[in-house]
Amino acid sequence: MIRSELIQKIADENPHLYQRDVERIVNTIFEEITDAMSRGDRVELRGFGAFSVKQRDARVGRNPRTGESVEVEEKHVPFFKTGKLLRDRLNGK
Repeated sequence: MIRSELIQKIADENPHLYQRDVERIVNTIFEEITDAMSRGDRVELRGFGAFSVKQRDARVGRNPRTGESVEVEEKHVPFFKTGKLLRDRLNGK
């Protein structure tokens, strides 16, 4: 599902809301999650999962084409851990 499909589904299920308001709500939620993660905070949505940021240390990698050693800088990557309810639903429990 893409963002526009999510917005359309929420708008369809809530006919009392204007589509532009639903779009603003969805965008605000995503912006808040992004802002919190950029500050290094953890975002938890009960029953769904938790978003966090993990740090990957600098290391020596290999260029797959040439086999030459390459320095890879330290970086921060997003990480998502599913919640119990989501995991149970995916596994048919």
